[in-house]
Amino acid sequence: MTTTNTKPLHDRFGFFDRTQEYSVSWGQLPHWEQPGASYFITFRTADSLPAEAIELWERQRDDWLKRHGINPSLADWHKQFRDLSHAQQRVFHREFATRLETQLDDLHGECVLGKLELAKIVADSLHHFDGDRDQLGDFVVMPNHVHLIVCFTHGTRLREQCYSWKHYTARQINRQLGRTGEFWQTESFDHLIRDGDHFQRFRNYIANNPQRANLRDGEFIHYRCAD
Repeated sequence: MTTTNTKPLHDRFGFFDRTQEYSVSWGQLPHWEQPGASYFITFRTADSLPAEAIELWERQRDDWLKRHGINPSLADWHKQFRDLSHAQQRVFHREFATRLETQLDDLHGECVLGKLELAKIVADSLHHFDGDRDQLGDFVVMPNHVHLIVCFTHGTRLREQCYSWKHYTARQINRQLGRTGEFWQTESFDHLIRDGDHFQRFRNYIANNPQRANLRDGEFIHYRCAD
């Protein structure tokens, strides 16, 4: 199912400016954050990737770090990572976030978001603060993950808002399923959007995601802003 927003995109979305102040926080991956910039964000269900895929990813990540003179077994290896050039840091982020994101289209796990009544809980939550805490771009709710474009406003923080979306939707979805426990993977993937071309590439990625996963209409929700 595809829906469209009639609001124009002009002036709604800012882009990352490396000459301006930004912050970096860490989970398994670095998370760059800059006020007024737009993000491409992915969050996935807790069962969306098999354990062996994650273990392979962690080995490959650690090998990359070692080749660049960083010992990933040290508690403060993030400090060493910050000594790498900005270009090297972005290569790391792009390569290792992408490796996991592409495997999501294999649709591992229960894929309960393939049920529209559950996918709609996520879609409605993303829309809830549009125009208030954030400016919402395109998104797609897939059976085991979500991709979205968003620009946060009024001091809204990336990780805090992602937590809010996931906490609320997990509670509602678990209630519908008659269960408790973890629904989403704790860490999200996020990319700061650099410019208009980068923005459009992510829009295309979102639009084509259901086709890449061989989904039929009724097994996903795609929302697209008007040009």
